[in-house]
Amino acid sequence: MSIRDKILTYIIKNKEVDQDNLSRLSEGAKGYKDFKSILIEKKLITEEELILLFSEELKIPFLDLKKYKIPVKNKDLLSGDTAIKYKVVPICKIGNVLTLSTSNPLDIMAYDDVKIMTGSEKVDLVLSREDDITKAIKELYKSGEQIINKFEDNDEIDIEDFSDSKEDLENLISESKRSPIVRAIDLIIYNALKKRASDIHIEPYEDKLLVKYRIDGVLVEEFSFPKRNQQAVLARFKIISSLDIAESRLPQDGRFKVRFENREIDFRVSSLPTNHGEKFVLRVLDKQNLADGLEKLGFSPKPLRMFRQAVDSPFGIILVTGPTGSGKSTTLYSIISQINTPEKNIVTIEEPVEYLLEGITQIPVNADIGLTFSEGLRSILRQSPDIVMVGEIRDAETADIAIKASLTGELIFSTLHTNSAVGAVARLKDMGVEPFLLASSLIASTAQRLVRKLCPSCKTKYRIDELTLNSLNLNSFCQEHGGMVNFYKAKGCAFCGQTGYKGRVAILEIIFLDDKIKEMIVEQASEGEIIKYAKEYRDYESLRDDGLKKCIEGITSLEEVIRVTSE
Repeated sequence: MSIRDKILTYIIKNKEVDQDNLSRLSEGAKGYKDFKSILIEKKLITEEELILLFSEELKIPFLDLKKYKIPVKNKDLLSGDTAIKYKVVPICKIGNVLTLSTSNPLDIMAYDDVKIMTGSEKVDLVLSREDDITKAIKELYKSGEQIINKFEDNDEIDIEDFSDSKEDLENLISESKRSPIVRAIDLIIYNALKKRASDIHIEPYEDKLLVKYRIDGVLVEEFSFPKRNQQAVLARFKIISSLDIAESRLPQDGRFKVRFENREIDFRVSSLPTNHGEKFVLRVLDKQNLADGLEKLGFSPKPLRMFRQAVDSPFGIILVTGPTGSGKSTTLYSIISQINTPEKNIVTIEEPVEYLLEGITQIPVNADIGLTFSEGLRSILRQSPDIVMVGEIRDAETADIAIKASLTGELIFSTLHTNSAVGAVARLKDMGVEPFLLASSLIASTAQRLVRKLCPSCKTKYRIDELTLNSLNLNSFCQEHGGMVNFYKAKGCAFCGQTGYKGRVAILEIIFLDDKIKEMIVEQASEGEIIKYAKEYRDYESLRDDGLKKCIEGITSLEEVIRVTSE
């Protein structure tokens, strides 16, 4: 019995359909594709049922492409034209055996063609839904070259080995302003904003120019341009960022603005020379994230209340600590934007200035002319400021000036690279700050991390077994919250791009200094002793404690919290 006959037998057995009508429908079909389309259109069978039949009869496994990430390098296994023609996706190649995903395993001629084209000894098949295959082909074979061709067919851009002569620079500028390049760059920026990317990475390689987006803290490959377009693409970014188009041997910094969905968004641009050309990173700075305040950052009620209490202090120093990319600057900008009123003189010194805020004096550090954090801070204090934000305390001189300024009536905000809130005390002592000065000036020290939020459409509830709870030291936490608690994990759906996560939220720990903690600092108490006291008497919660609460609330996953809080 043929596959077609088996399909008809299945329909007759499982569906309420007249056999004569079914026979007439099948006889009118021209080939398998037409046969399949007629059956699905008439709702006589679903694609899932067909796949199941094929899988059982032909012993071909099913692969859900929605849950499988196809490596970008796989597009080198099969040309885009061939993939589109035969509606197949290259899954992998082991030795001389090529594995393809298809929804039509009966097209033997097609797979013979692919075997010859790719020089493979054998072609293995896996079954997938047709819509998923179409989407996977589109995702895998999208490229900068296709973007350019989409805007201007047969328009060759061949730019290689530009020298520094005036004539060649003029040609490069002219080339970078041509419609295909301009519109391709616009599309890269537009897609980044639609996908909520925090950074755009433009990375040159030996044979291509790769575009990546950082979405929810994770880099994702998006486009690749042919190498011949590299100079024009990079030149376009330099032009819109007001960078020196003739300089390619030194790092440069610039910025530009765009309007998107009725709001203005800043881009901070950094270029870095590499052995294959200049690499660009564009940081996306959306001021709307600041206007919404600290609540938007996702701080839990208890640490948020303590944070607000610290911010209301008339003078002193407040530190936000954490590694690069933990959201320290965004937190400080959110605070500054909320307390920015006409009667307050607020001055910042930053490297570089990220968000441009109206009504605030912002100073960019420029070490080349001697304007360091310490020198800039000295000058700021002569301007009678009420509030000062120092982008980062990174040396003893800046720390000493900031501490002493906080003792003379200024409220100082700054960031510090340490792993914990209490760790800031030891870090400042290592910089040479006297313990008694530190105890007198420090109001609060916080530490924060960013964790990915679970997609609300597909997150899945589950319970952790006793053995795992013991291995993760979570027994005491569960007992504090009523014994066995539910956790949630990522699954993946169309809404979140099959990642299981959408957006990020901050977790926070804060040490608010009371007289006892100040006394402990002066007496050189250890970090562990300060934490023990804070837990017993100051309602202190660690980063992991805050993260675990967000786990049982279904905001994030246990895997995310462990990832960002593991020592």
